[in-house]
Order: sequence, then structure tokens, then C-alpha cells
Amino acid sequence: MQTKSILTLDDVQKIAAAAEAEAKKNQWAVAISIVDDGGHPLWLHRMDGVPPISSYIAPAKARTAALGCRESKIYEDMINSGRASFLSAPELEGMLEGGIPIMVNGYCVGAVGVSGVKSVEDAQIARAGIAGLGL
Repeated sequence: MQTKSILTLDDVQKIAAAAEAEAKKNQWAVAISIVDDGGHPLWLHRMDGVPPISSYIAPAKARTAALGCRESKIYEDMINSGRASFLSAPELEGMLEGGIPIMVNGYCVGAVGVSGVKSVEDAQIARAGIAGLGL
């Protein structure tokens, strides 16, 4: 049997702090979501001034990245390349850039999803959060 890594509350707090620091450094107001490998919510923070819809988009991006074990942007690119049938993929709702999986030893242990600024900036914040783990 294999043993797998899991995110602890301490890990989640490190990710959240690093992501929020990146957002504040750039004066970006966003919602930040962190999920486990099954896409289940572990953390959601909506900064002041963020539209309420971002509280739905950020977790959807995170869930998509966790379930697919890949960046949510990959799905957006597939759809934009003409593979519209992918819109019917089960359980995937946040097929927009800004969801980044957390990979440990080749396995996805969760994901970070961010919403509130340009998608590339959302992804930048998510990556900064994951970098806070020091992997």
C-alpha cells in the first residue's frame, strides 16, 4: 500500500498567508480558496472589496485543479481551441485560469484557486501561495 501526503492546517495557513501577501504586495483584492485532493474546501478568504461572485469562482477553480491534477487553465485552453464538448465534463466548473494544483512527490495533495483580478494574476497569487510551503 502507498502512503500519501496530505495538507495540514499549518500547511493551509502557510499557503493562505503567502497568497494573501502576494495579493497585497500588488494591491489586488481577491478571493483565495484552498482545497484538498478531492476538491473539498479547507480555506476560503475574500479580501475587502472583492465582488461576491469571486467567492464562488475561486473554489471552483481550486476544485477543478485538484480533481484534474493540473492547472485549470489547461481546460480553458482546450475549450478555446474548439473542444467545446469539454464543457460537459462532470464535476468541473472552474475551467478558467487561476486554479493551481499542489503537487508533492508527483501526487496532487490539493489546489489553490484565486479569483478577482486578471486570470494570469490570479494564477500568480496561487503559485505564490503554494511557494509558501517551501516544497
